[in-house]
Amino acid sequence: MLTVHTYIREVTMPNFSTLSIAVREDAPNIARLVLDRPGRFNAIDDVMPEEIRAAVEWAEKNDDVHVVVIEGAGKGFCGGYDLVAYAESEIEHPCQQESEPWDPMVDYAFMKKNTENFMSLWKCSKPTIAKIHGAAVAGGSDIALCCDLIVMAEDARIGYMPTRVWGCPTTAMWTFKLGPARAKEMMFTGNMIDGRKAAEWGLANVCVPVERLEAETRKLADRIAGVPKSHLAMHKMVVNQVMLTMGLEQTQSLATLFDGITRHNPEGLWFRRYAQKHGFKAAIEWRDSGRPIPERDEARRLIHEMKGRD
Repeated sequence: MLTVHTYIREVTMPNFSTLSIAVREDAPNIARLVLDRPGRFNAIDDVMPEEIRAAVEWAEKNDDVHVVVIEGAGKGFCGGYDLVAYAESEIEHPCQQESEPWDPMVDYAFMKKNTENFMSLWKCSKPTIAKIHGAAVAGGSDIALCCDLIVMAEDARIGYMPTRVWGCPTTAMWTFKLGPARAKEMMFTGNMIDGRKAAEWGLANVCVPVERLEAETRKLADRIAGVPKSHLAMHKMVVNQVMLTMGLEQTQSLATLFDGITRHNPEGLWFRRYAQKHGFKAAIEWRDSGRPIPERDEARRLIHEMKGRD
């Protein structure tokens, strides 16, 4: 388990339930945003995206802060959306509508807001660094990829396994970070890559053994923190503008809409019904095993059988 450092002088925002943000006396120019649901592998609930945005806004307004480091408490960075309670039940939620027909725009509005909350890391005028140990997977990879820079432990993992069924990365950052060929490999397979491969592919800026992760992250953050905030803001704006010109915002809208479809089309609904009947762990094991996912009429038939319909 990686230990998150104790903060000597803590400047936190009140009423956060899923994370904290603070600066340390020995590094007043570096804000540390810690995802803090270690018992759930820092999984994303309905509150966390808004709290990430609020924390970033605090760092943006804090004149002493030059750079923001985001990390996870406990065993890893973030395990994605906290889906067990939803996938195994028939809870009505904007992203899991049991009523028929489902309303795609209700789903889109909810997930687009989450996407914009994650993108506050990208839009912030101050550089953001994702410090990844353990794993940053599914929605957790969305958070990491919205950061400007990534520092990974060699044995850390990153990927978006739900591209196999029941998900589409709403931030659409894989192509902008990796280029089309490698992004397609990640999306078509749902594979994860470790820190070494992420560095080889140019996804991670720094890759080190986990015991050096904090030191290397601090080294990079210190180097950045010595640059005037106005210069950092201008350089970030220039690079971000290239991505905007390439169509980032339009691509995110399409990806967010498709994410909802993947959860409500025949294949997505089969996955949900299978999880409800056999448990989310069993559904994940099927998805990640490489077994073919039931499609179209086969998926519809299995859905009816699991619901006990004729």
